[in-house]
Amino acid sequence: MTLMRLQRALARAGVASRRAAEDLIRAGQVRVDGQVAELGSSVDPDTQAITVKGRRVRQVARRWLAMHKPMGVVTTASDEQGRRTVFDLLPDAAGLAYVGRLDVNTTGLLLLTTDGEAIHRLTHPRYRIPRRYTALVHGLSTDELQAAVRRPVQVDGRPIVPTEVRVRPGRDGRSIVDLTLTEGRHHVVRKWGEALGIKVERLARLSFGPVRLGDLPAGRWRPLTPREEQALYTAVRLDPDGDTPPPRRRTP
Repeated sequence: MTLMRLQRALARAGVASRRAAEDLIRAGQVRVDGQVAELGSSVDPDTQAITVKGRRVRQVARRWLAMHKPMGVVTTASDEQGRRTVFDLLPDAAGLAYVGRLDVNTTGLLLLTTDGEAIHRLTHPRYRIPRRYTALVHGLSTDELQAAVRRPVQVDGRPIVPTEVRVRPGRDGRSIVDLTLTEGRHHVVRKWGEALGIKVERLARLSFGPVRLGDLPAGRWRPLTPREEQALYTAVRLDPDGDTPPPRRRTP
């Protein structure tokens, strides 16, 4: 028997985010084994019947994938312009959702999972999950850029504070910037660059939390290893099979 909070079970099944699931429970729209559920109750989603607005909730097997998103592919379930989506690259995308969008002109690591609550935590600023990027830029000399990246930057009235920045010379007057951020605002790297006076020509995400892109070819995907999965859940203090956070390692 695997007991977990009802809102966690709903989020894991992809019904709604944890907070939205709590609203559904408060509104009396969730039943467990035919009884109106109460907020804070625990369930075994594998053996108990959960319904939302009269419809049965089907639990999906937990899956985690790492994909190398190519240029020109959109991170969405469908595209009104008819462009290929990341889900078109998968032989079986049932129940999967992406963790942190990459725009059409950005390549690199994209995580996909069936665990809605894990997505919520991995993308929430509270958990400060690091994302590492590399960017080809122009607009300032390498020396000017090395000085510029030390300045505080604000976008839309909020600071953008990389936890690590390295500037390297590129070709034909361009520079390469390696930076790590703990937030995932829309176009955050490009807006950061614009605020510094540079233009991002190419951008790739190299890692998300403990998972690295490595040598995965563009357009290909792979399942996460059990160690990578556990590291992700530990980073957001979530038990993959229940509600109790996994224990933190003690430092000597």
